[in-house]
Amino acid sequence: MQERQIGSRTVSAIGFGEMPLSIEGRPDRTQAINAIHASLDSGVTLIDTADAYSLSTEEHGHGERLVAKALATYGGSTDDVLVATKGGHRRPGDGSWTVHGDPAYLKQACEASLVALGVEAIGLYQYHRPDPSVPYAESVGALADLLDAGKILMAGISNATVAQIDEAQQVLSGRLVSVQNEFSPRFRSSERELTHCEDIGVAFIPWSPLGGIRQADRIAVEFPAFAEVAAEAGATPEQVTLAWMLAKGTRVIPIPGSCRPATAIASAAAADLTLTPEQVARLDAS
Repeated sequence: MQERQIGSRTVSAIGFGEMPLSIEGRPDRTQAINAIHASLDSGVTLIDTADAYSLSTEEHGHGERLVAKALATYGGSTDDVLVATKGGHRRPGDGSWTVHGDPAYLKQACEASLVALGVEAIGLYQYHRPDPSVPYAESVGALADLLDAGKILMAGISNATVAQIDEAQQVLSGRLVSVQNEFSPRFRSSERELTHCEDIGVAFIPWSPLGGIRQADRIAVEFPAFAEVAAEAGATPEQVTLAWMLAKGTRVIPIPGSCRPATAIASAAAADLTLTPEQVARLDAS
């Protein structure tokens, strides 16, 4: 499988987004673990989760515990697997999300994530979403403190603007390694952030790259060019979508989610799909 860089770590060009396995509509535990195992079997070495991937505040850490269980029960080596998690969100239990960027809370959340993942240091820890009630530099400053304390090995941010990327890089003294923003054929407003990350050498990790949970099959309907290129390439529109993102920059690492082993395998296969410049241009214009 094609590979990319996140800081000092080499990971698969396509990761695995764990969120669909932990929120509403999630599969049973056995199927969820099988989906993660299938992804690992396909060569995926980046698994993304978050403490708030759960049904309620009382269940926080569900996704992290699920990932830890999947890694512990996997039959092969997991030495090269990078687990990325996030802090700064909470789920009240009514399906909504709330933001919490207080530095003390982020440090507390990181401690809970260490326990849930069963590790002494988190490979990649990301500030989940800006909290308008807390100065951004203060929230990101908590990540700097966690780096200095050895609680996390790499730091990233999520749902950030170009200005926030630059501010985070300054607060972290050049140690920002990733930006995780929504990006898909349907949601392209993070293109500036994608380009900026490419320019400054920071990984750009698109979340919901196929348009969101249970929305992947809408790509061919809403964006016919992706179906046309898929027919030309002998692939699916979903695989073409992921290959299109990889073609947009050397730092792009999409993290499609999957509830089934078969779709996890199909998504991973997109890392080996090469599109022509003409096809990429056609998709850009669609």
